[in-house]
Amino acid sequence: MAKILLGFMGSGKTTVAKFLKGRVVDMDALIEEKIGMTISDFFAAKGEAAFRAIESETLEELLKLEGDTVISTGGGVVLSEKNRELLRQNRRNNVLLTTSFDVVYRRIQEDTHAQRPLFQTKSKEEFQDLFQRRMALYQDLADLVIHTDNRTPEEIARLITCM
Repeated sequence: MAKILLGFMGSGKTTVAKFLKGRVVDMDALIEEKIGMTISDFFAAKGEAAFRAIESETLEELLKLEGDTVISTGGGVVLSEKNRELLRQNRRNNVLLTTSFDVVYRRIQEDTHAQRPLFQTKSKEEFQDLFQRRMALYQDLADLVIHTDNRTPEEIARLITCM
């Protein structure tokens, strides 16, 4: 079964995945390759619902891969009931990277590479509400929870490898 990295945007999933050995798949990068544009541009052109449908299809495909695979998911993967069911079937292999809201907010603000559509359209208070609602969904699916605020990506990768 694949190890799944869950967590809110900015929690470090993509960064930590770079330090893991073996086959590592970044779902957002794979989706961008599939759709031929950035997720931000896709959100603007087609909307969130269309993106979530592609996200579900991609998660289902990735969970069928044979061998040891680490899948770094997008922050909203847990919003779909279908995705939550797929993740429940992957029990004992779901890793939640948690980060305090202030750290997440700062990381996303300072990130000049990734343009996150939901961050760009919400006030800080709305964004914090989104953060809190998603945390409950992540925690319900997590088999291992790693708080990332004061850990290096290498240290987090070692903890995941020992799982």
